[in-house]
Formats: sequence, C-alpha cells, structure tokens
Amino acid sequence: MGYKVVVAGATGNVGREMLNILAEREFPADEVVALASRRSLGTEVSFGDKTLKTKDIEGFDFTGYDIALFAIGSDATKVYAPIAAKAGCVVIDNSSLYRYDPDVPLVVPEVNAAAVDGYAKKNIIANPNCSTAQLVVALKPLHDRAKIKRVVVATYQSVSGAGKEGMDELWEQTKAVYNPTSDVPPKKFPKEIAFNVIPHIDVFLDDGSTKEEWKMVAETKKILDKSIKLTATCVRVPVFVGHSEAVNIEFEEFLDEDEARDILREAPGVMVIDKREPGGYVTPKECVGDYATFISRIRQDSTVENGLNLWCVSDNLRKGAALNAVQIAETLGKRCLKKG
Repeated sequence: MGYKVVVAGATGNVGREMLNILAEREFPADEVVALASRRSLGTEVSFGDKTLKTKDIEGFDFTGYDIALFAIGSDATKVYAPIAAKAGCVVIDNSSLYRYDPDVPLVVPEVNAAAVDGYAKKNIIANPNCSTAQLVVALKPLHDRAKIKRVVVATYQSVSGAGKEGMDELWEQTKAVYNPTSDVPPKKFPKEIAFNVIPHIDVFLDDGSTKEEWKMVAETKKILDKSIKLTATCVRVPVFVGHSEAVNIEFEEFLDEDEARDILREAPGVMVIDKREPGGYVTPKECVGDYATFISRIRQDSTVENGLNLWCVSDNLRKGAALNAVQIAETLGKRCLKKG
C-alpha cells in the first residue's frame, strides 16, 4: 500500500520538478494529485508517463492524503498549509514561511534526517533555501571530521531561483542585446541581468546584508550547528539553472585537502570532480538535471589556520528545492509514516 500525495503549485518550475522526481525515484504513491491556483485549473502536467490535470487548491479537501509537497510561495502557504496539516496531511513546504519556526523541522536528509521526527508538532516540515541546501550537504561531512568554526561563501545564483519570470527576463534581455530596436527594461530584477551580475537577492536589511544572505546564516545554524559563524555575499548571474558557490572554510582542527577530498567522495549526495587541469571542475550548466551536489577546486587556504577552499555546484530546482522535498518525503515515510 502506497501513499496518497498532493503536489501544490504543480504548474510552476519547482512543482513540475517535484512531479518529475517523484516519478523518477518511483516514490511509492498510489495516488498523486496536482494542485494549482484557479487561473491554472485544468492545466495538464506530466507525471512520469501519465498526464495529470490540475485541480483548484481553493476548497480542496486534504483529508485522507498522507503528504503534500508545497511550492506555492509564502502567502498562499500561510493559507493552505494549516488546512492540510489540520486534515492530517503532512506538509513539506518549499517556501520560507516555516523555516525559522522552532516547532517546524528544517531538513536536508543527508545532513539532519533525524530532525524529521519532529514533524508532528505542526504536521509541517520546511525545505531550506536553495543556496543553503547544497552548502550544508558539502559542509556536513567536513564538519563531522574537523569541526567548522567559520564559513565565507560567495554565491552565483541562477535566474530560475527567481521563478519563471526571472528566466523569461534573462531570455528576452539576451535577445534584445542583438536587436538594437528592442529594449527590455528590468522588472523581476533590480538591474539588467543579461551579460551582467547583480550582487543583490531579496530585500536589504538594516546591517547592509540581504535577506538571502541572512537566510544562509540562519538556516545553516539551524540545520548543521548553531556555533558555526557564516558570512555570505549572494549574487544573481545570467545562468538559467544551477547555483554555484565559492566556499572558504576555517576549521578548529587541521584538515588536509587530500583527506577532505576522500571524505567528500564518500559523503551522501556529493560527487567530487576535482582535476587540476582545464575543465577539471563542474560548472552550473553541467549539473542541470542531476541529483548530486558537485564539489571541485578543493585546496588549502594558507592565509588562515586550518583553512580550506572549495567550489560547490548544484541544480537549484532539484537539490535546492524539488529533490530535497521528495527526499524529505522518503525519509518521513521510512522513519515515521511506515506505509509504502
């Protein structure tokens, strides 16, 4: 007997990926329902070799459903997640709404799978920010070995992190560069993204950081270790899919780069491709469609005591969102629901 699963936000980038990954990983589902807003009612979405017609989330009865994967943004989640949870359906939420709630576990299964056990307080589990998810997958095995003191990370985040509108804006602005009569002013982003980089994601906070940067700090502490000091600079780049991160780590103990490479090769969810030659690393374009978090450019940092540098790349629509949500559902089933 399998699960009855709901995917809310099934017509969006992340919702479609959730359906793809549920099918790819053969999640034990007896029934999968695709939900969307009323304006998308009846839109067809793919689920493996099947086609599902979306149903209206407004008024949908979650009673009898086991798991709901939410990819509908914080405002809609605030309305519908409590309804689903009250009906006995465990919500796995991709928005930021519940990430910092002490009664809601924030989970990356390769890092803190046991945290799933706390789902019953609100019947909700939070999915972390896309840039945090891949980072903590890389940090966890190294932290277990040498205890991380401080992390300095610069992100290079693709436009798909801003949804379909972000992807469309990059596409239209890129075409406009080659057409002198065309002008596509920025709407989704604060400046033109085509052939440019923008050191600004989400709103600015009083201390000069952005909320995206704050999220990485708060979520890494909640998922991995509250004692870790982290500072981030988050940058939007003209890449359609795939987030990259340049990571500098300072440990309490010395960790040799060769040992770090070996540790990461054995770590769950990690793929090490690290050859010191042209092309001996992974770029965001190469990670699209893959489950792994790719690690390259592992090397000592001689400017600090016990320092290490690495390059980290992952498909943000997958590990940064949809894949992690499905992995949480798998973990929930094995540890708690015991059904399929």
